[in-house]
Amino acid sequence: MTITPTAELAVIGGSGFYELLADAERVTVDTPYGAPSDAITLSPAGGRRVAFLPRHGRGHAVPPHRINYRANLWALRALGVRQILAPCAVGSLRPELGQGTVVVPDQLVDRTSGRAQTFYEQGAVHISFADPYCAHGRRAVLAAAAATGTEATDGGTMVVVQGPRFSTRAESQWYAAAGWSLVNMTGHPEAVLARELALCYTAVALVTDLDAGIDARRSVSQEEVFSVFAQNTERLRGLVLEALGRLPRERSCACPGTLTDMTLPFPLP
Repeated sequence: MTITPTAELAVIGGSGFYELLADAERVTVDTPYGAPSDAITLSPAGGRRVAFLPRHGRGHAVPPHRINYRANLWALRALGVRQILAPCAVGSLRPELGQGTVVVPDQLVDRTSGRAQTFYEQGAVHISFADPYCAHGRRAVLAAAAATGTEATDGGTMVVVQGPRFSTRAESQWYAAAGWSLVNMTGHPEAVLARELALCYTAVALVTDLDAGIDARRSVSQEEVFSVFAQNTERLRGLVLEALGRLPRERSCACPGTLTDMTLPFPLP
């Protein structure tokens, strides 16, 4: 099925971030991997055409381990998207990164299991993933943070756990001892699937809690995570909208060349 490209950029919204702009056009995209998490909305933002997809579906119907990540990324590329901003809720593994802190991570550690994490089930398609996030996308988000007066931490490692449960104190302390900064449930395989489609992908992390091993007096609760994210959604939305306008119109980063000289087992949309 051929789809006419209708968007250049995309935002994949995390917990509580279910809409980018009101009065957007809704489209449904079929993929070889099934249906995406929800209908995709299209609207102008930052002088560009932007697609928005709620990662968990509107109303948070899909838990992190059940998200159809392959369908989500395939659908966005089929619409013409080549650059993605991915706001997400995270727990902090460092006391100085408190609730409401925005972090633009530069590294990722995968601790998930059983998730489909590649499009390439046959053939030899081994992509470079040493630096999992787009350098130019990260630069755009940090510049947007400065322009909007949003304090943002440049860099940090996000460990992605399987969920839907939160970490034990021992697990949390282990992650912190390894030098990692953030813990999350959705950043993988989303980032690697974007790279497999030669897309630019940039995570924008909002700290909602100190993880269990960092705050010995408390444990993480779903209510707290959702509440803190809701309190910061408009601030995060403003940052994302500013960043969209700062993404380069011509991609000169390494991401577009990811699949150069590789023989793919099927054509990309």
